[in-house]
This record gives sequence, C-alpha cells and structure tokens, in this order.
Amino acid sequence: MSTVVRRPVAFVAALVLFVEAVGVVLVNGVLATVVKNQDMSLAGTDPEVVSGGTWVMGGVFGLYLVLCGLLLLLAGVRDRAPGRLGRIVLIVCAVVHGVLGALMVGLVGWAAFAVLMVVLGLIVLTLVAYGAPSGEPADGAGTDAPAPA
Repeated sequence: MSTVVRRPVAFVAALVLFVEAVGVVLVNGVLATVVKNQDMSLAGTDPEVVSGGTWVMGGVFGLYLVLCGLLLLLAGVRDRAPGRLGRIVLIVCAVVHGVLGALMVGLVGWAAFAVLMVVLGLIVLTLVAYGAPSGEPADGAGTDAPAPA
C-alpha cells in the first residue's frame, strides 16, 4: 500500500481513538456519578467503592486508547510500522473492539456495532498497510532451512 494511503489512514485511526478515549472517560464519569448519587450498591459493596472503581476503569481504558492513538500517530508521522510491542498493543486494541462490537449488537444496537467495526477496520488497515511489503518475506519467513546432513 502506498504512502499516499497509509499515512492518512494512520492519522484518521489515531484521531478516532483519541475521540473514543474522551468518550469512554465521559461515559464512565456519568456512570460513576449516577452510582454515587443514587447510592447504588453491587452485592452490598460500598457505593463509593463502585463509583471510584468506575472512574478508575474509565481512566485506565481512556489512557490505553490514547496510547494506541499515539502509536498510530507515530506510525503515520514516521511512515514506519510500530515495533513489536506497539503491534501487540494495537492487535489487542483491535481484538477488544471486535469483542465489544459483538456485545454491542445485543446491548446497544447496530449503530454502535457499526462504529466499533469502523474503528476495528481502521486499526487493522493500518497494521496491514505497515506490514512487510509484498515480495519481501516477513520476519524470517522464506529463509532457507539448513540442508539435512
């Protein structure tokens, strides 16, 4: 895939993940506030603990999405594939979006599923675009095996 296509895809994917990170933190903030104001309990757990845990979960997941967005942004700026750890982080992000998309169909609806699948597609397209160029073996693939003795 040419640089003309892969750089904008990486930038768009990074921007989408940044927006998603803000959305996740806001939704978890609303949920935490509702739990605290309604004095809700989960199996006898203190509502303050549930509210605090919701804030922490939203913050951690938001930071993870920002990290993924930064990895994609760096890939687009450098026009180079992320390293091994970066690719693993992005693959996990793609898998999480796939699983959440499957859950969203039943819980929220098809619109949420479509949004998550677009994000999944952008992440996967960026990973594939910055993969090994066609014609070259990927990470040791195609190397000659030692001749049997």
